[in-house]
Amino acid sequence: MTAPTLQTERLTLRAPRLADFERWAEFFASDRSRHERGPLDRIEGYKTWAADVALWTLRGYGPFGLDDRATGDYLGEVGIYQPEGYPGPELGWFVVPEAEGKGYAAEAARAHAFRDLGWTTAVSYIDPANARSIALAERLGAIRNEKAAHPGDAPCLVYRHRAPEARA
Repeated sequence: MTAPTLQTERLTLRAPRLADFERWAEFFASDRSRHERGPLDRIEGYKTWAADVALWTLRGYGPFGLDDRATGDYLGEVGIYQPEGYPGPELGWFVVPEAEGKGYAAEAARAHAFRDLGWTTAVSYIDPANARSIALAERLGAIRNEKAAHPGDAPCLVYRHRAPEARA
């Protein structure tokens, strides 16, 4: 399966492109990525990025590249991730530094979170020090789940999202 193309008022959500990797690698090499599986050197970054992109073929879901509809600029990623070792699919996001604080990740997550998947729930695994992602998960209506399993050895918070129709 390949990623569909979705549009919101300000964004195009589309299949990741090889050209995205330069901005992705720049972000994941920075200290800002410490909450997002990073920092990663270029080789480890490419392996991680390629594995995430391959989720579309392997699982039928994965990350979307985000483009600003007005300028075409790459802004980051939002999607469903499930690397090896994760107990289940995760709704995740990141935006490049110049796109932070503008609501792009929330807009993209709302457009994509449960579209065409038939799911009623998903989780977000969030580093306890990542205040911005915690705030976003809460703005999206996610509830912190104290008892949920989480990936890896590092502590993380687990936020449970429910599809709009499941909230009623």
